[in-house]
Amino acid sequence: MPALLGRKLGMTRVFADDGTSVPVTVVEAGPCVVVDTRTPQRDGYAAVRVAFEPVSERKLTRGERGVFAKRRLPAHRVVRELRLPTDGVEPGQTLTVEAFEPGQLVDVTGTSIGKGFAGAMKRHGFGGQRDSHGVSLMHRAVGSIGSSDIARVFPGKRMPGRAGGRRVTVKRLRVVRVDAKNNLLLLRGAVPGVRGALLLVRSVG
Repeated sequence: MPALLGRKLGMTRVFADDGTSVPVTVVEAGPCVVVDTRTPQRDGYAAVRVAFEPVSERKLTRGERGVFAKRRLPAHRVVRELRLPTDGVEPGQTLTVEAFEPGQLVDVTGTSIGKGFAGAMKRHGFGGQRDSHGVSLMHRAVGSIGSSDIARVFPGKRMPGRAGGRRVTVKRLRVVRVDAKNNLLLLRGAVPGVRGALLLVRSVG
């Protein structure tokens, strides 16, 4: 199952062979360097630690530098551990967008755009109260929040609060185009996060 770390560059559109306009998100995916592997025999599970986005060593802590010095690899800004099979994967190996191909389906994980403190209508899509007689200054309020004799609010009740800013996975996006020269993936549709957000792109296995 190919997987890569990347950055969201923004959205645009491309045209299919029949002239249809296709909305796409441009993702700079990789290249990612394999820093280490986890094996069931040694660690109890299988995983691959990958690094993304080269950076000057002076911008890292001494502990972070040691991760790369151990393998004699150049320093990178981001290191993540991915639960992937380790068959045929060795430290120092480079993963690129060539692991994907047009038409392939992928899942994209990122942090959604934070919207701050929001009411129930914006946060949960509530319809609001009536705009007719009998409703005074409470058109966007939550209204009744449950039983009257229990003297508490049930956990998980949908109410106002912080909206967005959560880890979100958008599933089964189709790869429209792969630009191996510029390390770009064009994915049909929208992905989580603002421009420049860190993303994890992994194929649907």
